[in-house]
Amino acid sequence: MSQDQHTKPFTSSPISIQEKTFDQILSEFKASMKRAFHEEANIDEFCSTRGIPPDVLKELMSGNPLALCIPREYGGFGAQIKENITFISAAAYESLALALTLGINNGLFIQPFSKYGQESAKQSVFSDFLNKSAMGGLMITEPNFGSDALSMSTSFSEKDGFFHLKGKKHWAGLTGMADFWLLTARKKTESDQLMRDIDIFVCDVNAPKQKILVEEYFENLGLYQIPYGRNIIDVHIPKNQRLIPQTTGIQMLLDLLHRSRFQFPAMALGFIKRIMDEAIAHTNNRIIGNKKLFDYDQVQNRLSRLQANYTICSAFCANSSKIAAIENDLFPYGLEANITKTVTSDLMQESAQSLLQLVGAKGYKLNHFAGRSVVDSRPFQIFEGSNDILYHQIADAVLKQMKTLKIKNLHNYLNHHIPNAAEKVKHLTDFDLDYKIAQRKLVKFGQLISRIYTMNFVIKLGEIGFNNNLISNALTLLTQDISNYLNSFHFENKNTVLTDYEESSDWFSLI
Repeated sequence: MSQDQHTKPFTSSPISIQEKTFDQILSEFKASMKRAFHEEANIDEFCSTRGIPPDVLKELMSGNPLALCIPREYGGFGAQIKENITFISAAAYESLALALTLGINNGLFIQPFSKYGQESAKQSVFSDFLNKSAMGGLMITEPNFGSDALSMSTSFSEKDGFFHLKGKKHWAGLTGMADFWLLTARKKTESDQLMRDIDIFVCDVNAPKQKILVEEYFENLGLYQIPYGRNIIDVHIPKNQRLIPQTTGIQMLLDLLHRSRFQFPAMALGFIKRIMDEAIAHTNNRIIGNKKLFDYDQVQNRLSRLQANYTICSAFCANSSKIAAIENDLFPYGLEANITKTVTSDLMQESAQSLLQLVGAKGYKLNHFAGRSVVDSRPFQIFEGSNDILYHQIADAVLKQMKTLKIKNLHNYLNHHIPNAAEKVKHLTDFDLDYKIAQRKLVKFGQLISRIYTMNFVIKLGEIGFNNNLISNALTLLTQDISNYLNSFHFENKNTVLTDYEESSDWFSLI
């Protein structure tokens, strides 16, 4: 993949976004997506090629949608989390890759830079976003440090009024495409040791001594419109481009990551709504055995699960809109952030697989929405924290709280934190726990806890007037899932791998 594939258009027209209403901005953005994906080009035709065609990107950015995320004092619309979620959901309905592109810019650059950036740097950076269609991203992951991100080896030292950063980063969305990057690094001491805390810096790749070399572009599976790769970091960052933490750098990073995880439902909601609409339309039009596919009981089961997933993601969006504003410190919200990310990303993949099953053979094409949905949604269960690891962390957090409160009965613990959901599953959760749980059971326990908390969010959504039939449907299916997770949790399975499995395991020689 060449660097030229990621050249972005220049938008120089003045922005008057503050004079518009949010409904106007959203309507104009939806219209630009319709033109870009369905009129001037066909997304099904270019979806299997790398990058976004320049004309398509120019149309998508024509209304300067990222201005919605920028604070008003710097010329943006105001960066309200409720509006940002709705905006990203609208993008996800048309293209998960576009929604993630906007989400990376917003959640992983604009929001943390708005909160922790120095005033002397903000005006020029935001001016480039508003007037030059600039984009921004975040580089954390390194070739030898993925899930173990806090052990990163990218280092920095201070010299001649600059921070000199050296290292390698990979799997950063918008590699070679973004103009600005938040780079994470650890300070190198005079004895060449790396300090434990993390610092974050803004890198302007168009400025002197801040160019990031893309060593390799990856042939990523899915999300073809977003470039990923391996980057060589050897840059000199001015002192005013260092983010200033309120406490420690690690807490600043966790605040950033938790806020991003709280916004996963924005992408999940629009994506699942599109899947649900596609599934209902297909099953109504497809005739099998002299009746609509829609009328078969198993199909109704799949469609009702899609509708429940839509309701659940709506509940997460409502919850995130109350919590995830940049003025809030989200460092302490690890449990809820991890539940939000894991459940919504699991529902995205589950929904995509279900649509592909309903559509059948023709959906198994890269240029068909069903097939594309499966490969595009799968990495959401991996990036920003592998779900297996996050479920483990959810379980650890709950067990730690139970120990602190000296509670062993699971229902009593749930009743202490989420009484409405606890009451609905009392018959399933009224048992004592052993604080020492095998790792594989910890993951199952984390999945169980996450679904019970999800039930609580759905109940709250119903209390503010959401469609009661949809709420009832979602609660029924969540109860079923909780029961299944409990059965799996209680089932004893201590199987381990046989390293000499080839001994007496050739069936052919035994017949």
